[in-house]
Amino acid sequence: MNGRRSTLILVLFLLFVLQGTILPWVIPDSWEMRIVPNLVFIVILFVAVYRHRHTALLLGLSFGMLHDIVFYGRIIGAHSFAMGLSAYLIGLIFQTPRAPLPLMMTIVLLGSWLEDSILFGIYSIFKLNSEPYDWALLAYMLPTMLVHFVLGLLLYIPVRRQLEKLGNETRKEEKE
Repeated sequence: MNGRRSTLILVLFLLFVLQGTILPWVIPDSWEMRIVPNLVFIVILFVAVYRHRHTALLLGLSFGMLHDIVFYGRIIGAHSFAMGLSAYLIGLIFQTPRAPLPLMMTIVLLGSWLEDSILFGIYSIFKLNSEPYDWALLAYMLPTMLVHFVLGLLLYIPVRRQLEKLGNETRKEEKE
């Protein structure tokens, strides 16, 4: 494993720690149960689009399981499955090494909605929520999508640059 890949995993882990420690202080208490910002998932969506869907799948499964263990104990594997599957599907549909900002923000919105919808479906199957889908969409999916959109805008330039550098290094290694 080269240095940039290790750096990507380290950055994802630091974002995981940041979203569990700092972001709860930033979000107002009245929003806390409605908005769940997931910095790690946003970066994984960038990986799915700019790098490869299989890498995003593995990162989604790994960090999703970390989310399940640390933050959500109701069903182990639900977030892992949702993050991995939605990142893979996004990467399958939108594999674009030079995705422009408007497309990437659309992908962040779509990925956020897809992950929340998969989680809603899993929790509905196991009868862990009793609200209808339209209530969930308005109460927490759309507000979370909006926050993910803003965070995606903030992360767009630095994450894209780092993933492009990783791609350049990978191409150099393949030529040698």
